[in-house]
Amino acid sequence: MEFFDRFAVPHPSPAIYASMVAISLTALAVIAGLTHFKKWGYLWREWLTTVDHKRIGIMYLISALLMLFRGGVDAIMLRAQLATPDAKLLDAQHYNEIFTTHGVVMILFMAMPFIMALMNFVVPLQIGARDVAFPRLNALSFWLFFMGAMLFNISFVVGGSPDAGWTSYFPLAGNDFSTSVGTNYYMIAIQIAGIGTLMTGINFMTTILKMRAPGMTMMKMPMFTWSSLVANLIIVFAFPVLTVALAMGTMDRLFGTNFFTTDNGGMDMLWANLFWVWGHPEVYILILPAFGIYSEIISTFARRNLYGYKSMVYSMVVIAAYSFLVWAHHFFTMGQGALTNSIFSITTMAIAVPTGVKIFNWLFTLYKGKIEFTTPMLYAILFIPLFTLGGVTGVMLAMSAADYQYHNTMFLVAHFHNVIIPGVVFAMLAGLTYYWPKMFGFMLNEKIGKWTAWLLSIGFILAFMPMYITGLDGQARRMYTYSESTGFGPLNMVSFIGAAIMGIGFILIVYNIYYSTRYASRDISADPWDARTLEWATHTPVPEYNFAAVPQADSIEPLWDAKKKGHVLFKDKFEKIHMPNNSGMPFIIGCIFFAWGFSFVFGLWVPLIITTIGIFVTMALRSFEKDHGHYISVEKIEETETKLRGAK
Repeated sequence: MEFFDRFAVPHPSPAIYASMVAISLTALAVIAGLTHFKKWGYLWREWLTTVDHKRIGIMYLISALLMLFRGGVDAIMLRAQLATPDAKLLDAQHYNEIFTTHGVVMILFMAMPFIMALMNFVVPLQIGARDVAFPRLNALSFWLFFMGAMLFNISFVVGGSPDAGWTSYFPLAGNDFSTSVGTNYYMIAIQIAGIGTLMTGINFMTTILKMRAPGMTMMKMPMFTWSSLVANLIIVFAFPVLTVALAMGTMDRLFGTNFFTTDNGGMDMLWANLFWVWGHPEVYILILPAFGIYSEIISTFARRNLYGYKSMVYSMVVIAAYSFLVWAHHFFTMGQGALTNSIFSITTMAIAVPTGVKIFNWLFTLYKGKIEFTTPMLYAILFIPLFTLGGVTGVMLAMSAADYQYHNTMFLVAHFHNVIIPGVVFAMLAGLTYYWPKMFGFMLNEKIGKWTAWLLSIGFILAFMPMYITGLDGQARRMYTYSESTGFGPLNMVSFIGAAIMGIGFILIVYNIYYSTRYASRDISADPWDARTLEWATHTPVPEYNFAAVPQADSIEPLWDAKKKGHVLFKDKFEKIHMPNNSGMPFIIGCIFFAWGFSFVFGLWVPLIITTIGIFVTMALRSFEKDHGHYISVEKIEETETKLRGAK
């Protein structure tokens, strides 16, 4: 039994036991369903082995939505615990575990895959490409992310969740203070997922730079493609820092090194610096593609070309550069000295300027536009004032002297969510609604979508505006309880009510998907929004090869110009198209990485050695594999095109 004791949860509770039962029953139901409906072969052929960027995007989307609800349940539990003074819903240990997992899940396993979902599905279509530059690497990137996310999530029921905060600062994350394997899960799971993300960065940079349609110069790329390029550039520079930091942290915990210890030559502040050298650019990896989504939506539904295209591009590049020059504002209160704090205070305030440029670009695009208030547009309109408020409070936090008052309070929590929820979550939901018909061939219900947008906005205001007040009054973040004498109770109850309203909004998203799947019309055009860019120039559903003929992109908005000015989009005759073959190797490597990570977490050295050998063997097998893909004949293309044209 001693061997099995290491897998036990160190701080069990009825909620954890219930989760164990729920996970087991869900897994059994999925297996039974696949077996009963004889879908194992379909699942393997069409999804587990796919290298199609569109299907990979949809798998990212499903993963992101699942993680959204996992992280959302954590958030509701946190707000319920703080809704009343001296509450007993969670004890200190469980509160620490839940706010740690909430942060990691929402940032790395919800927001990142949501962005990757839209990036995978949309970018190759926007630039007129058949697929990404490295299709198999793209599949491997997804499976590494997915296995990292699953490894992190099983910590809840096997071995215990991490409890040192989503930033996992040392020495709190060291063996002396985090005695369970929870922080091992943190180090290894994020490492595996991060390697996948780094591969994605390289892949999409190559795709955008080398695979654009004829005529599409850099300054004619759609804004979402530009934002994706800049975000992936940041990924390529920032994620290696996280990789190194996680490797050093893992060695400290499992092999007794002293990189981040407070004695024997270690330096705990080294972790804080490495983490935020990655962590602050990470914020812009999230927000820049969101800006790209908003740009596409605002331009489409204002029925105007985007105002100030060049200034939008330049401001994104400036933001990317500045994002690496502001990391130390995350620890103004840790004794760096006045000069250092002043420098980083100035750079932090300066980064607000190119961000402000974008706000004015969107406002000028709306000015005199023929605005159509669809659900995606409603999210975009609501985003502008809410995000601007978050930006203003960010400038307040950028003042290093004032930050001593704000930093370790709920004011900072309110600011961060004030930026991320309108800036990223609203953008992803807007993008989901906008691109849903292209992904699935029917539209989400507009009425339910608008109810969702308003509920999320109202719930957001109620949930986070009170935190600014309690933070300024001294309510500390990361504290699981407070006394009645503080007077924080009423405003925290308002926050809980707001979080509950947001929860209802997220439930409506699920209902909308269910309702629309059952009742929405499938008789929609390939361009149901009357959009402006190339992804709407192909059929719905999108064929394997994306475009039967390579499009000609002679302007910033080639589809709009084709519709309104008579520009010719497709000049070439059909030719046979080369496409990659499906492969099970990325999925197999992902599974081996999962077993490798699990072995590493628990120090199971024999399985670790075996899985490490397995990783290198699969890599070697791939290097010797001769797979030149396949060709789609002209006859098959003509047959597919005739069928798709006839369907609409």
